[in-house]
Amino acid sequence: MHKFYFIFAASLLPYFGSGQQIQEPPVKANYQLAAKFSPEKLKKMIFSTSIKPNWINFSDRFWYDYTSSQGKNWYIVNPALKKKETLFDSESVAAQITKIVKNPVDAQHLELQGLRFTKDEKKIRFQIQSTKDTVKSKDEIEKLKNKSDTTKKKLFYLEYDFASKTVTEISDSTKVKAPLAWASFSPDTNTVYFAKDFNLYWMDKANYLKAVKNEKDSTIVEHQITKDGVQYYAWGGDEYSTTTGDEKDKDSETKRKRVWISWSPDGRYFTLTRKDNRSLKPLWVINNVGSARPTLETYKYQMPGEVDSTETEFYIFEAATKAPRRINIAAFKNQTISNWTKTPDRNSYKEDYYINYWLGNNEEFYISRSSRDLKRIDLLKVNVNGAVNPIIQERSNVYLDVQKPLLTENGKRLVHWSERDGWGHYYHYDTNGKLINQITKGSFHCEEITGIDPTTQTLFFTASGREKNEDPYYLHHYSVNLNGNGIKLLNAGNFDHQIEMSESSKYFVNNSSRVNTTPESVLLNSNGQKVMTLEKADLSLLFAAGYKFPEPFKVKAGDGTTDLYGVMYKPFDFDSTRTYPIVEYVYPGPQTEAVNKSFGRSMDRIDRLAQFGFIVVTVGNRGGHPSRSQWYHTYGYGNLRDYGLEDKKVTAEQLADRYKFIDVNRVGITGHSGGGFMSTAAMLVYPDFFKVAVSGAGNHENQIYNRWWSERHHGVTEKVSAKGDTTFSYQINKNTELAKNLKGRLLIATGDIDNNVHPANSIRMVDALIKANKRFDFLLLPGQRHGFGDMTEYFFWKMGDYFSQYLLGDSKMNEVDMTEMNREKPQK
Repeated sequence: MHKFYFIFAASLLPYFGSGQQIQEPPVKANYQLAAKFSPEKLKKMIFSTSIKPNWINFSDRFWYDYTSSQGKNWYIVNPALKKKETLFDSESVAAQITKIVKNPVDAQHLELQGLRFTKDEKKIRFQIQSTKDTVKSKDEIEKLKNKSDTTKKKLFYLEYDFASKTVTEISDSTKVKAPLAWASFSPDTNTVYFAKDFNLYWMDKANYLKAVKNEKDSTIVEHQITKDGVQYYAWGGDEYSTTTGDEKDKDSETKRKRVWISWSPDGRYFTLTRKDNRSLKPLWVINNVGSARPTLETYKYQMPGEVDSTETEFYIFEAATKAPRRINIAAFKNQTISNWTKTPDRNSYKEDYYINYWLGNNEEFYISRSSRDLKRIDLLKVNVNGAVNPIIQERSNVYLDVQKPLLTENGKRLVHWSERDGWGHYYHYDTNGKLINQITKGSFHCEEITGIDPTTQTLFFTASGREKNEDPYYLHHYSVNLNGNGIKLLNAGNFDHQIEMSESSKYFVNNSSRVNTTPESVLLNSNGQKVMTLEKADLSLLFAAGYKFPEPFKVKAGDGTTDLYGVMYKPFDFDSTRTYPIVEYVYPGPQTEAVNKSFGRSMDRIDRLAQFGFIVVTVGNRGGHPSRSQWYHTYGYGNLRDYGLEDKKVTAEQLADRYKFIDVNRVGITGHSGGGFMSTAAMLVYPDFFKVAVSGAGNHENQIYNRWWSERHHGVTEKVSAKGDTTFSYQINKNTELAKNLKGRLLIATGDIDNNVHPANSIRMVDALIKANKRFDFLLLPGQRHGFGDMTEYFFWKMGDYFSQYLLGDSKMNEVDMTEMNREKPQK
């Protein structure tokens, strides 16, 4: 017995630290507890956690549905009367539906599809799915490969009358049909624009209505506007990719497709951009399992530093003549254009059709242009006569972010967002670019404009970091006068807040929680006064299953000064007398950080992973989330491989110093995408600290990741020759360069048709490790793209196996069946 233990313990030395004595015998990995909180099981323990108000005809009144362990209920709220009531008697409605549909329904299991109010607000309409067989339409059968599959389950169209409290069946012709996906409507809705064969087309309303009934109606009359569009240099309808050997895509070019145009308010003009991407190099993935023959998917993909020989073209079309006029907006080589559009409101809809208006008036509108290195941004005012006037300029030595401006005072002034003082703030300008005043200021980050009261000149917005003694990521809602006076917090409370504001800006629904509190939803007015409590989430079944909230924490970054904010997840059977390995779940940003701030369902790779027997932590890092200072956000500029690693290392060290139950000699790290890249980098930059990594879909060689993310966050060097020619170069450190440093256990995983982070990233990492004579593990997930799709659960258990084996010394890697997955499904 003693001899066996000695041999077993000796085999674990590489994973506990060379030469270190084991303080306690290995502990069994708790697969059963991890299985108890699978995504499928969580669906039956967590119900509604927030309210999405459905504002009725753009008024302040709204309805919402909310689900608990007792079922779903529907409510209507009148803020002015401070009144909330059920939308209908669920028991009565369920009984009436049962009589009509002939399928038994009770109030607790009532499911209504597509609920909406009629325009007079006296009735609501919805659909109920039945088990009754009915014959499919000719159009539905035409789209099927199996033409003999002619039946479907009948969908009943029903109407509830508030006055009589009765449910009646109505014809499906009364259903408001969603506009066809390819249709872009003119402001009078009489003309519909679309792309076909890479060119721009239009048809009148009568022919569009024919297409609604049957898109293949041979009598539909179409009119071609442009004739020079080709693939990758199209006026609209360019495919993201093409697939060789896929029959369904053979007629893709002849199908009608969406074209992104924006209109002047009077409908006289619309704008459209066009880019010649034919010279951009293609990339490929092979789908080995998608069809009878493996298929080759080809798509355009520009990598950082590569030559882009053409520029985005900007056109104004006159609706009457359909004639395009190109507008010269050139300033920077390979510039990016943001064609701003109006924020949707009640005037954006006509006859249930959505109209996409440009940001401006009938004569002028606003767009922005950004240099390729994103260090220069111009806000432009463009006149329909073609005149282009740069009115606001932003310049920086690091990359800049940009947001859509807000027009105020009937378009005479605008609110502009800028980080020019190191923080995201709002500035008030006239439309000629003259600064009137800075609206917000201080060491906090303004996130989004949520509304404006033109009568009182009050701006409503969300921001983070302003409230002292709170996590600076917690979002709050504020109001401020456009002159910069009177900033006011509207939703106090040490929580993360997500808000939904009515169009009038008089009321907003506030959903609030932390990772360690139960979500609540309240209704507040524009002064921040509570109108009523709406809901508190039902987590009773979750807690009954043994769930325990995680714990937020704060540590110092590697510089000893910067505060970092994280969350610790413990096993639900936590024993304070034990010591546990620590696993960090990472995502480096810089566009976000993988640190939950509010309660949610994202327990897959964090809460559930802890249940095997680990302390799992997530924490921010310098160079991470943009909702802090510009310094914090851009810290990794020019060092996109190593910038966040020190902060992950010192976090584990500080937590181990703080808590005796954390074993700093057993540190694991995992992440997906940028987190896959980061977790592998950690193993190679700090090979004596991080012992085990599971890296999913990592961009290990950022010089073959997409240009937009890589150049933006790492930087690209722009060079202008004596002749005035502009070129770009890109250099970055890669994980593959450090393959020789690997000491611990590393599992690399990728989907084989990942067209975001190409599988070549993982395969090149594998190649480098083989050439460095390293032992490691590699998992290829067939037919999966970047998110791993229906193999996500399989990957989770492989990850659990890996950490359990090499951090706990116990796993089911020697078993063939994944019983934790199999027992959830009926076996055939």
